[in-house]
Amino acid sequence: MLKKQVFYIVGLILLFLSAALSISSLWSLYYDFYLNQDNDLMSFIYSIFITFFSSIILIIITRNRDRSEITNKDGFAIVTLGWMLIVFFSSLPYYFYGNGFTFTNAFFESMSGLTTTGATILGHSSTPSIESLPHGLLFWRSFTQFIGGMGIIVFSIAILPLLGMGGVQLFRAEVAGPVADKMTPRVKQTAKLLWTIYLGLVLILTILLLIQGLSFHDSICHAFTTIATAGFSTKNASIGAFNPTVQWTIIVFMFIAGTSFTLHYIFISNKKMEYLKDTEFKVFSGMIVICSLIFLINIVNSDLYKLNFESVRHSIFNAVTIITTTGFTTENYGEWPALSKTLVFFLFFVGGCAGSTTGAMKIIRSILIYKYLVSEIRKMLHPNGVFPLRINGNVVPDDIVKKTLGFYLFYIFIFVFTALIFAMLGLDVETALSASASSIGNIGPALGSVGPAHNWAHLPELAKWLASFCMLLGRLEIFTVMVLFSRTFWKK
Repeated sequence: MLKKQVFYIVGLILLFLSAALSISSLWSLYYDFYLNQDNDLMSFIYSIFITFFSSIILIIITRNRDRSEITNKDGFAIVTLGWMLIVFFSSLPYYFYGNGFTFTNAFFESMSGLTTTGATILGHSSTPSIESLPHGLLFWRSFTQFIGGMGIIVFSIAILPLLGMGGVQLFRAEVAGPVADKMTPRVKQTAKLLWTIYLGLVLILTILLLIQGLSFHDSICHAFTTIATAGFSTKNASIGAFNPTVQWTIIVFMFIAGTSFTLHYIFISNKKMEYLKDTEFKVFSGMIVICSLIFLINIVNSDLYKLNFESVRHSIFNAVTIITTTGFTTENYGEWPALSKTLVFFLFFVGGCAGSTTGAMKIIRSILIYKYLVSEIRKMLHPNGVFPLRINGNVVPDDIVKKTLGFYLFYIFIFVFTALIFAMLGLDVETALSASASSIGNIGPALGSVGPAHNWAHLPELAKWLASFCMLLGRLEIFTVMVLFSRTFWKK
């Protein structure tokens, strides 16, 4: 492994992080000095100083590095180490601000933000409410989800020419989905296109929210976290704090963000509507419709709601926010009937389309597993038959099928193991199971004592660290992190 090359690239990534911190500090500067409202500027100054000089030290001590092309092994190391250090340095503004942000709480909030999970420790009796945070920290909280949504590694590939060589290793290690689908022959060009679409959607949503009456601060923060399918809000009541028009707008953009960015690219560049030709998109859309109907029928029959536009909106909103793993809320679905809560729990595992900013397993994997099971049944009936697996008319190679099966098994194993640990730490069954599924699926609000009406601050410290690790596993699709625990990885 090219250790100096690995640390050099990580140093450059931290340099970008210090620039991101500087952008957030401008909000603190404005609200601290110009409006005299907040008091978080020094926490950003300390954080920028530490992050910047740490990055410079890494760059200087690795300047005589081997400039060979990075390998897959280097890519896994850069992505995992890079994400861990990014989370650590991103937690500094919270930690220096204090007011209930112990290092564990600060790290948890930072990990939840960067992995676009949306779980929060804010609002507990020992921690501040969301709306009491200074504007700079609120902006930073949303900005971490913005840079984590498409991935800071993909961002680095897009703007660092030195990563043009070997960039595909980082792209494969960081980009979500069973296959890192390059839209163009050059990975760097693909990363730029992804970020162009991503930024364009953020800009459009920001403008729409401004038109609908939100402040610029609230508009840009919610645009960041919606397109990242992340879930942090500037309000204690999340999207429930806004009017129905805003909620419908958020629904539309969560749906767009949960769709493969490859399809968006084809539509923008080639003016072709390939959406309805894509199997995953059709399943994704169908699931939202079916789940919305189940929620609506169930909550109306239970007399919790009347059959009107409000109940329709809440049903659709919660179906979209859970399937896309966004984590916004308008209602406390933890108080919904048993059928709806059970469906919510199973949706924690589904996720949106591969190549989107969503978490969980991704729908394409479930489609592939379903086709594999059907194929195996057909083989039992016709032993000499050949039944290739096809998705969108293309035959899926056997190695992709094996990797998908391995991912599924590994995902379920980690979910069960984590739930058992949570239960050992004193969490009730509903909370342990849903917190485990939410962490690894990057969902955010779960059920039980970590549901939409609650937060994660009351969890034992060990549970917060375990949940943080699961968030990273889920964001990097498990194998990118777990491969580092293999003895084979460290052998020359």
